[in-house]
Amino acid sequence: MTDTPARLLSLLSLLQTPREWPGSELAERLRVSARTIRRDIERLREYGYPVEATLGAEGGYRLVAGAAMPPLLLDDEEAVAIAVGLRAGAGHAIEGVEEASVRALAKLEQVLPARLRRRVSALQSATVALTRGDGASVDPRTLTTMASAVAGPERLRFAYRARDGADSKRLVEPYRLVSTGSRWYLMAYDLGREDWRTFRVDRVSEPFATGARFAPRELPMDAEEFVRKGLRGRQTYEVEVTFAAEPEQLPAWLRDAALPGAGGGTRVRFESGDAPQWLAARLALTGLAFTVHSPAELAEGARDLASRLDGASGVTAAS
Repeated sequence: MTDTPARLLSLLSLLQTPREWPGSELAERLRVSARTIRRDIERLREYGYPVEATLGAEGGYRLVAGAAMPPLLLDDEEAVAIAVGLRAGAGHAIEGVEEASVRALAKLEQVLPARLRRRVSALQSATVALTRGDGASVDPRTLTTMASAVAGPERLRFAYRARDGADSKRLVEPYRLVSTGSRWYLMAYDLGREDWRTFRVDRVSEPFATGARFAPRELPMDAEEFVRKGLRGRQTYEVEVTFAAEPEQLPAWLRDAALPGAGGGTRVRFESGDAPQWLAARLALTGLAFTVHSPAELAEGARDLASRLDGASGVTAAS
């Protein structure tokens, strides 16, 4: 193989397989001399790839962990598997899946060939995730479009449905995507309103980057705090619930709200702006028995949910 860049990519692809490669085998596979392999290994090291050599009659090479993350080469199956996994996680805003995951998905889908994009879409549409986030689902393509516009930075157009159901068209300068664990939000400067706004991503449709770049404005505050402030501005209520479980058995979003020295189970207290019926379902999804102390609307929502589930549990056998 006389094309040096192509040969280096082929060599790198082999080394990223988790095994040790004898120099003679690498030379045979790439149809070059052992001396050429040694030179190419040195080039990869200069590019930041930590290639380790072992002693012996044959000598061998393997890629090891280094101080920084070098670019990876993926085959078709690996690329599809990673894209499907990232799409599933991003689409439901699972706790722990943050903006970095969306950026990774945006980078991967940008370079996926059309044939692989079709495979990813087909596999995802034919798959039902049993474990999923309990917030409103979003189209991963919406997230990747937004993430790319944030990275640009490019102005972004989209259709938006407000909480009261009113539809509007927005032109914004996007700054950050923020995940709360159950929902995704976009912090952006709304050019039509001439003010900073927070948009729920699950209420966004038809997003596209306009290609028009903009000079970033000074943020009024940290993006995460801006989103939290917007959520606090809505109608909220204080929730107090006791779970028949130890604190370590609770999911992270409840564990952080546990009260010290509760005794006899774990009592949690937190503020919520979710509808009581929705919050009751979210608490039920923990799989843990619980007692609602306040507010009364949540207790009523929990009783209504229990009644509905009890009524749905009957089975009619065919005669």
